Formats: sequence, C-alpha cells, structure tokens
Amino acid sequence: MDTQIKADKLSITLSLACMIHCLLMPSFLILTSGFLALTIDNELIHKVFLIMVIPISLYALISGFQNHKIYSYLYLGISGLWLLIFAVFFGEGVFGGRAEQILTFVGSLIVAYSHYQNFQTCRKLDCDCHDDKPAL
Repeated sequence: MDTQIKADKLSITLSLACMIHCLLMPSFLILTSGFLALTIDNELIHKVFLIMVIPISLYALISGFQNHKIYSYLYLGISGLWLLIFAVFFGEGVFGGRAEQILTFVGSLIVAYSHYQNFQTCRKLDCDCHDDKPAL
C-alpha cells in the first residue's frame, strides 16, 4: 500500500482521536471527580497530538496534491492544520477553554475530511500512485 494512503488513513485516525479527546475529556474529568485532572497535562496532550498530526498530514496532503493536482484538498487540509495550531497555542489563552475545544474540533474535522477526500480521489481516479486500493 502506498505511503500516501497510509498517511491519509493515519491522519484521519489521529484527527478522530483528537475529536474524541475533546468531546470526552470533560466527561472523563467529571466521572473521576477531578482526581486525575491534577495529573493530566491537557496542554501537553494537545501539543503531542499536534507534533504527530502536522508532519503526517502535510506529507499525505502534499503527496496527494502531487499525484492528483487538486488544490482544494491541500488548501482545506492546511487550513484545518492552522486551526489546530491556533487552538493549541492561542485558543484557551485568548478566547477561553470552550473556544479552544470548538477550534480543535472544527480543525480536526476539516483535516479528517480533507484526507478522506484525498483518499477517495485516489481511488476514483484509479491512478498509478499506488498499487493497492482497499476500501477505507
């Protein structure tokens, strides 16, 4: 399987994990009565996600663009990455915790969608950029 497809799938998975983290972390903290809130550095988790997501996503988006010449998926994915970067570094401090969650969720959704479209385009065009085209 081509590394672009692997990177698209991994980027989708990381984006979904990020969305799940944003949606479920408040519930998790409530269920644990805040006990674990003292030991979990939420900002560190966001930065670790970002460190993993950016290079993988950029690789898949740029490879997809080079293979298919569709600007919209590249620009859409990069705009989602910028939202994630903005959310991690400025979201809570500038707009508050809820805004950070919303920015992260929307950015992750945009990144996942752009990678899904990148992957689907590769399958639809039946291009030569990879040998194996399994369903997502």
